[in-house]
Order: sequence, then C-alpha cells, then structure tokens
Amino acid sequence: MKQIKLSIEEVCKVFNGSQGTVEALQSTSFKVSPGEFVTILGPSGCGKSTILRVVAGLVNPSSGEVLMDGQKIIGPGPDRGMVFQSYTLFPWLTVQENIEFGLNLSGVPAKQKKDTARQYLQLIGLTGFENNYPVNLSGGMKQRVAIARALANNPEVLLMDELWGP
Repeated sequence: MKQIKLSIEEVCKVFNGSQGTVEALQSTSFKVSPGEFVTILGPSGCGKSTILRVVAGLVNPSSGEVLMDGQKIIGPGPDRGMVFQSYTLFPWLTVQENIEFGLNLSGVPAKQKKDTARQYLQLIGLTGFENNYPVNLSGGMKQRVAIARALANNPEVLLMDELWGP
C-alpha cells in the first residue's frame, strides 16, 4: 500500500467581501506520497496560491480538509515551509536574521542557529551578505533568502508559490 504524506480532500475556499462572494478554489482533491514533487499548474486566479495557503495552514478551507501524516491541518506548523510569490522578508532583519527567524521561534540554541544560517548562506551563494538588509538585495537574492529561511527549518513539506516574484 502506497504511503500518503499529504491528503487534500474535497477542499473548497470561498471568500466573502464587499464585492460579493468569490469561489477562489473549487472542490479539489489529491494525494502526495513521501518524496514526491508536485507542480500545480493553471491560469491566474484558479486557486493555486489558495491551495498552498490552505496546506500551509494560513487559510482555513470553506469545506473539505487537509491531512498531513493522517492529522488534520488546523494552522501553521514547522512541518510545512512556505515560500511566497513575493519575498516576504522582514525589512528590519538582516539576511542572516531572516534565515534564523523560524529557528528562533523553535528555540534552537544560538550556535546551532548561526551554523544553520551560515550553511544556507553558502548554499544559496550569499556568503558575505549576511549583514545586509533586504533593501540592499536584488529580487533574486531576496528570493534565495526566502528559500533559505524555509529550508533552514527542515520542513517535511516545502510549499513554493511562483518563485520568480511579483
């Protein structure tokens, strides 16, 4: 029997606003096994970002459910890393501090946190930029920092939304 890491079951998302009701995501179901790489393709506005935000636990579905390892996702968690369309870096934090952000929330000891950040700085080719602020980086550099920040937490699932930016 094939093991299931992530199960999206009949997930639908409706937003209610001043302009009326918008069905951002029609009933969607699929399963992802451990180690699988899945790409969601579709035209602008079809719900790709919405399903990623639901899986990340940032948005609750209007109906249906998302299970990870058989457990219902009810909010954000360290087991899921999210890289957004826009860089979503904290402008008041340096590159290194941005990479360390999730590690701070998890209570990782200072030396391990710094070592992990340095490892990812090297991996993304930004050694020497650790003390720079996002305003001093190119768009591609900002996106690499966002990816490193997500990877530094060693998530079980990495969710990446249109990585070429806005």
